[in-house]
Amino acid sequence: MDQRAEFDKLVMTLKRERDELQVKLHLAKADARDQWAELERKWQGIEAKLPELKRELGNTKENVLTALQLAAEELQAGYAHIRKLF
Repeated sequence: MDQRAEFDKLVMTLKRERDELQVKLHLAKADARDQWAELERKWQGIEAKLPELKRELGNTKENVLTALQLAAEELQAGYAHIRKLF
């Protein structure tokens, strides 16, 4: 294979890889937006319940804290996943 053919092959390989990554990046962005929207919905639900949870802390401290910890862990895992997409 001559140099010109090798060069053309290299350029085509790079173009194909670039195009594939561009599609994956676009899909990752869409996936990240969808996941972010879901996490925001969950955060808003938690945030809305915070005043009530604070009032209840005196009555059932362990149950409320456990529920809040589980929700926080779920959010943290979601945020970590989104971070990996970038």
